[in-house]
Amino acid sequence: MDAEILAVGTELLMGQIANTNAQYISSRLPDAGINVYYHSVVGDNPVRLKDAVKRALQRSDAVIMTGGLGPTQDDLTKETVAEVLGRKMVLNEECLKKIEEFFRRTGRVMSENNKRQAYFPEGSIILDNGTGTAPGCIVETDGKVVIMLPGPPSEMKPMFERYVMPYFLSKSEYVLHSVYVRIFGIGESMVESMLMDLIDAQTNPTLATYAREGEVTLRVTARCRRDEDPEPVLKPVIDEISARLGDNIFSTDGRSLEQVTADLLIKKGVSIAVAESCTAGMICSRLGDIPGISAVFNRGFVTYSNEAKVENLGVSMETLMKHGAVSRETALEMARGARKAAGTHIGVSVTGIAGPGGGTPEKPVGTVFMALSDGAYETCRELHLWGDRAKIRNLSALNAFDMIRRYLLSKYGND
Repeated sequence: MDAEILAVGTELLMGQIANTNAQYISSRLPDAGINVYYHSVVGDNPVRLKDAVKRALQRSDAVIMTGGLGPTQDDLTKETVAEVLGRKMVLNEECLKKIEEFFRRTGRVMSENNKRQAYFPEGSIILDNGTGTAPGCIVETDGKVVIMLPGPPSEMKPMFERYVMPYFLSKSEYVLHSVYVRIFGIGESMVESMLMDLIDAQTNPTLATYAREGEVTLRVTARCRRDEDPEPVLKPVIDEISARLGDNIFSTDGRSLEQVTADLLIKKGVSIAVAESCTAGMICSRLGDIPGISAVFNRGFVTYSNEAKVENLGVSMETLMKHGAVSRETALEMARGARKAAGTHIGVSVTGIAGPGGGTPEKPVGTVFMALSDGAYETCRELHLWGDRAKIRNLSALNAFDMIRRYLLSKYGND
């Protein structure tokens, strides 16, 4: 079954609120074997809404609508669907009683407009709203289905889970199982090139790549019967992808890059200290988000100024004067200094130019050096990043986590 999610509300078109309902519904429907092929948004205009509903029914088996079920005159979803389907609007007495009881229970005065919420297209399956006044409904027509849900996520999500998912599960014997292969260190075009024969030959499972800031995600999706184990379908393809992409893959279980890196530090018992300049504590903050990290994360230094680098990390003033704060030499001395000051197994440092000012022809904005030192081994990476200040700082942090991850895998393995 193919579905379209149609959100109703001028506030969505104007950017006043984000369409998180569509994201949520799309993430849940694969568990019922439903393909989502279209997302649409239309304002509170009866002509355009009618056209949107007609178009959705022409190209999709299921149309899931959110919004437009309120009591005001611009809440037109049910009336418009009824018109498109050629059905009358009828009063549901049980719904009316529940709405009246809701107002009594909350000590509010019910207006005449609220009665509109108890009217539905004839033949509707009513979906009770346990957290608000707007019931939803399901209308089956000519082998297709229109589902209408309230707009507020706090009302939509419980209704979707309680009624809509069981409805779809009862209609489908198939489910979609996806594994998300998360990749760092190579771009989307390179990933596609390395896997092109698999992508060209895909049937079941299917493969799709998409880029996020600093990483690439490869979605591998298998379509299986509900009682069928997806592992035999997914595993051979995942194994082949892993063989080709190697340690550029950091996760196949949904974990973030910082989570994977922190888990490795904890698992291997490798203590760490971090010295940051341009990232200003971002790496330390993300490490601190990981439960159990206190076992290995000793301390962090935010050393923005040259004086701080000298006083807290023992960076040589001669190094700073000769090579500058943003240099390989300074990054290495920062990493050594952090490790020695904290007495940890490794020290990691980041220093760079995040912009928008401060760049030079020799060291433009986006120039970043990061180093790792364990006493016997040292490495330093020079990066030339792009984007605004926030993006450069975020990419710097991600690259630092990736450097730590690769070091740990190289030295200690992944067992």
